[in-house]
Amino acid sequence: MMAPMTAVWRKYRLVGSHVVGRAFSTNNRRIVDLRSDTVTQPTAAMLHAATQATTGDDVMGEDPTVTALEHHAADFFGKERALYVPTGTMANMCAILSHCHYNKSAEMIIGSKSHINLYEGGGYANLAGVSCKQIPEDENAIFSMDDIRDSYFSDNDDHYAKSTLICLENTQNMLGGVALPASYISSIGKMAQERDMKVHIDGARIMNAAVALNTSPSDLCEGADSISICLSKGLGAPMGSILVGETEFIRLARRARKRLGGGMRQVGVIASMGMHALTNNVDRMADDHSRAQRIASELKNAGFFLPRDGQVDTNIVFFALPDNSKLMKEELPAKMFEKYGVKIAGGYSKGGRMFRLVTHMDVDDEGVDATIEGITSLCIP
Repeated sequence: MMAPMTAVWRKYRLVGSHVVGRAFSTNNRRIVDLRSDTVTQPTAAMLHAATQATTGDDVMGEDPTVTALEHHAADFFGKERALYVPTGTMANMCAILSHCHYNKSAEMIIGSKSHINLYEGGGYANLAGVSCKQIPEDENAIFSMDDIRDSYFSDNDDHYAKSTLICLENTQNMLGGVALPASYISSIGKMAQERDMKVHIDGARIMNAAVALNTSPSDLCEGADSISICLSKGLGAPMGSILVGETEFIRLARRARKRLGGGMRQVGVIASMGMHALTNNVDRMADDHSRAQRIASELKNAGFFLPRDGQVDTNIVFFALPDNSKLMKEELPAKMFEKYGVKIAGGYSKGGRMFRLVTHMDVDDEGVDATIEGITSLCIP
């Protein structure tokens, strides 16, 4: 027999401004989860906003809370329109389908280490039917302009797909949360415009970039035609992404969202939490960056390998164990959780040597202290 809903809700309790369930603690042991900034719990203020949200059928364009969020995001990024979608992967897919809508032999240029290339199921090929030209990024997530020129093809030769779209990622996850500056984005935008191409930014962590570079989102993204913004990473909402761009682009993206199964009904309940996140949780990202930089500095000083000589722009730290480590790389995640209650993610690039730590609004200074102490104590002889 199904338990009454009241019994289910009693399993959860408010701690400070966050809702904490039994699954997030073990015998009242504190857990520090650095596997991603997607693991945050909604604040009490977010949950309150959800209970007060005015809703309607968003597929019919009648959810006022979603409409308000879309208008706010469009203004925030200096674009004409916005579209609310369930996930960041869907936002990127809607962007690709929209930009390539009228070109059935389209090709896009993307970074070989980009999230769209590595972690979105090859949707650009198997769903959008768009081929891609992968080009390398340098350690600062910058494309060579010569590589872009060499990858470009117009539609005047039957042998080639037409280069239609350039995709950037800001911040760049796999290169350690690197923040791309507005000057670089503008230079890519100018090159694309000269070749009748569009520029899309996978901006899952674009607000981290804006905070790190001390610039507005609209100035940062002026050179791009479209941007996806994830509300459930550093901003702390439980789900949802926003896609911004010009009016016709968003019209086609809305059609793509429907084909992808992303039409939602009374979704203002969730969108209200996204609005709260976007209007309240941006400036505090500087704290996440400071904590990540402190972790990086301590690990570098202790002899760990860090890319970019330990430079960290935002909230992501990659590191590898020193050659004299007491632990094998396969052992560290389990030992960190067992002894220090810290969850970390391993098995990244460099032959699986790299670990990734991501700071976020649920990680405080005490959690950073435990992380540094655990990694150094377990690994350094």
